[in-house]
Amino acid sequence: MTSLYARVTATRLGRLGVQFCKFGLVGVVGLGVDTAVLYAALGLGLDPYSGRLVSFLAAATTTWVLNRTFTFQGHHQGRKREQWARFLGANAFGALVNYGVYAVLVATSATVAAEPFLGVAAGSLAGMGFNFAASKKLVFERTA
Repeated sequence: MTSLYARVTATRLGRLGVQFCKFGLVGVVGLGVDTAVLYAALGLGLDPYSGRLVSFLAAATTTWVLNRTFTFQGHHQGRKREQWARFLGANAFGALVNYGVYAVLVATSATVAAEPFLGVAAGSLAGMGFNFAASKKLVFERTA
């Protein structure tokens, strides 16, 4: 009798689903880092827009490390700095979507302005699908 995991990962679609779930779990960690750094930046006097740029960079670096070692393990091509730069570049569109949703919500919702975490979460969800596809194809599983 085979395990459920073995049966699920026996197909290409199953492996893709497992990878997407792992990417989502890493995203939750990234959301925590993003939020913690944002609130720290706000506490240091940065405005919510500048603070979000700092927090996003911290979260992107964290998610790159975790995706490299957990989600896409075994797909380490090139030097770490080059892969990190590819990760940021490949996820640039998703980052713009993420930041755009956040900025619009902070500017238009008193609730989100008072609780920026809500904007961080909404922005993260908005960019997730694109970032998964870009990370998979352009960073971790690309062909030389």
